[in-house]
Amino acid sequence: MKKYILEIILFVSGAVGMIFELAGSRVLAPYLGTSLPVWTGLIGIILGSLSLGYFLGGKLADKRLNKKTLSLILAAAAFFIGLTAIGKDFLLFFLSDIVNNINLGTVIASLVLFAPASIFLGVVSPYAIRLKLDSLDKSGSLVGRLYAISTVGSIAGTFAAGFWMIPFFGTSLVLYILALVMVLAALSVSGRNFFLIKLSLPVVLAIVFYASAALGAFMPPERFDVDTKYNRYWIYEKDYYGSPIRVLRTDPFGIQAAVYINDPNELVFDYLKYFRLAEHFRPEAKKTLLIGGGVFTWPRDYIKRNPGATIDVVEIDEELTDIAKKYFYFQDDQRIKIINEDGRTFLNRNREKYDCIFLDAFNSHISIPFQLTTKETAQRVYDALSDDGVVLANIISGISGDKGKFLRAELATYKEIFPQLHLFTIANAGGPDQTQNLLLAAFKNKKEVSFTSDDRELRRYLKNLWTEEIELDLPALTDDRAPVDFYTKHILK
Repeated sequence: MKKYILEIILFVSGAVGMIFELAGSRVLAPYLGTSLPVWTGLIGIILGSLSLGYFLGGKLADKRLNKKTLSLILAAAAFFIGLTAIGKDFLLFFLSDIVNNINLGTVIASLVLFAPASIFLGVVSPYAIRLKLDSLDKSGSLVGRLYAISTVGSIAGTFAAGFWMIPFFGTSLVLYILALVMVLAALSVSGRNFFLIKLSLPVVLAIVFYASAALGAFMPPERFDVDTKYNRYWIYEKDYYGSPIRVLRTDPFGIQAAVYINDPNELVFDYLKYFRLAEHFRPEAKKTLLIGGGVFTWPRDYIKRNPGATIDVVEIDEELTDIAKKYFYFQDDQRIKIINEDGRTFLNRNREKYDCIFLDAFNSHISIPFQLTTKETAQRVYDALSDDGVVLANIISGISGDKGKFLRAELATYKEIFPQLHLFTIANAGGPDQTQNLLLAAFKNKKEVSFTSDDRELRRYLKNLWTEEIELDLPALTDDRAPVDFYTKHILK
């Protein structure tokens, strides 16, 4: 095995580097979200750090070439990965309070949390390859083979992280495992007399233990941190206008779902109550569809109020069903059919007809997945409706100004497919230039719509019909061009 120790080191460092990067997206998500700017900043900083590491590794290999130095490089990578695991929440909690720009916040967080370890991981490859070079006549083939081994390690790390490690272990434990793996890698090349590296293992374990205890005291009580294949969720309890609620969060910009602890069947947020307008627009609806199930608060409310109807719920994250059952009082119901699939792929293959379609899918608090915003998606939604069908879509946006760009682009998109559109503002939402929940109602036919009702609650929602003209100054969104993250970034300012 000693003969191939450097090949093993290259494979391991390649795998650790990719797992570290993927885990980084989960580290940033609760504080900065999962939008395109966050991924851009994280990947850019890590690639830049690796490049600097490659450069420094080559320089160092020409000046000081021995296995003891390589073990120090590996130990340094372990130290900084461990430091990221220990300090990530402290730093990001502090950073979220003082930096209001998502681009700047992502760059600063990535520089502090991920650049140091990535630099040392970058140093490993050129340094280990130079140690392996003992015949200049075959250096080309040797270098190619070693880089291939490192790349295969990166591929293995990518699959391991995305398919298994992060969902199974969770983000924090994955980072601790990576630090431990790099300590073991350092020990494997340090030699028997290299006491400093050997001592680092119990020291790292002790630091992890005490830091975890301190972090538990720092964070909100009764907080559950759950990783799945698709997201990292924070679940905790808080007071909401005098009533205790349990919430689910994926980013710092708001709460994605909540239930009243004392009355789990009552909707917490007003925007979901506006979905009840389906009872006014399609009172005889029998078969409905929801894209974006979350913790199933709306399906529960819908079947309770519409005993003769069924609802198909498309939710990409199958583990959210278990979370909903464990923390949010959801129980299986034969009238709620759960389909674990991306909303767009479901619409692509769907042949069913629905009387009403509810759209409430977000990949962060503010951003709808771009593939669900386009003209092509609107056409598939239109095709999935019965002749008198209606679409009710939850949108977070302003109406005018920069914060209203996404809404205006989405209106332009739906206007190309649907013959009749109406917009409702949620009660007490603020002026048209303010970020707010909005309800878009799109009708498949041109029949005149009534905005009066004998039902007191529905009448209150109908009164929030937006009657002022909205200038459609932006082009329709398409699969080829849908700058959703560019539009929604204005909402964060």
